[in-house]
Amino acid sequence: MNWIITDSNNVLIILCGIFYGVLCIFSIVTGIIYMSGKKELNPLELSDKFVKKLNDTSKLKKFTIKMGIVTFIVGIIQGITSFALFKGHDMVLYWIALSFTIFSICSVLFKLKGKINAFPIIKLFFYIAILVILLLNSTRVLFI
Repeated sequence: MNWIITDSNNVLIILCGIFYGVLCIFSIVTGIIYMSGKKELNPLELSDKFVKKLNDTSKLKKFTIKMGIVTFIVGIIQGITSFALFKGHDMVLYWIALSFTIFSICSVLFKLKGKINAFPIIKLFFYIAILVILLLNSTRVLFI
């Protein structure tokens, strides 16, 4: 099985893999920071309604640690997705990348409830672009 990164015809898939690779590193580091309690949750990542529920500092601290664990795990899955995109030409890997991209779109849409901020909208834009690229390349991946 060849790596997709060696094929210059797959520049868009390579860029998607790089995007997920960068998110992987960012999420793992952020997860570790949240788990250690060195930083509070980023309010841009949560809906206003949800932030209001966490006005108690002890609840917020416990929730931050839990979110750190979740963010760390998501980082690992982003790394797997990046690998899946770079490895390519495999139906299972294609479905991993497609499924996680759809999950990411749903996650961002859920977080956008009651809040419009640039960061989640930019992430949503990139996830939708990746979804379109994956769908456009599906015939090449699934039938080659």
